[in-house]
Amino acid sequence: MPASVITPPGSSLHDGVREACDRVIQLLLLNLQKLVYNRPGPGLADSPPRPVPFLDALKPHVRDLCVETLRLERKRFLWQHQLLGLLAVYSPPHCATDALFFLLTLARTQEELALATQLYAVLSSCLLDLLPATVKTCVCQIHAGRLPEPQMVQLFRNLASVV
Repeated sequence: MPASVITPPGSSLHDGVREACDRVIQLLLLNLQKLVYNRPGPGLADSPPRPVPFLDALKPHVRDLCVETLRLERKRFLWQHQLLGLLAVYSPPHCATDALFFLLTLARTQEELALATQLYAVLSSCLLDLLPATVKTCVCQIHAGRLPEPQMVQLFRNLASVV
């Protein structure tokens, strides 16, 4: 088990502590979910939707969150994936397409690639035209020359696998 900010190297957490932490994270995610999905849509209220500062602070870190999710560590990747979905729904539409682009580009195994398809399944129910927008993001990144050749090859492999 890797050292963390809570435990020094070589120490391990008691199972009860680990379960309590998992429960706290699940409750925090549930609260975030309520904040994201209970926001009024545009034009439905006189005032703009209430911001969620935590998610606002995460917006510039979509790639980092994707990288960490793809590490598939214990239960961590499950809540990171859920957090990624909440961030994509909360944020402007480009956040969802960026997240899918990063997952499609960085996934190296079928298990990692499944995270992209699972995220798409969740987001496509509440975001219109997600597939064409994601393809457009991928094409724009390729045309802009922002991908090193190995990542471009991986993106093409992964796109071929999911199609």
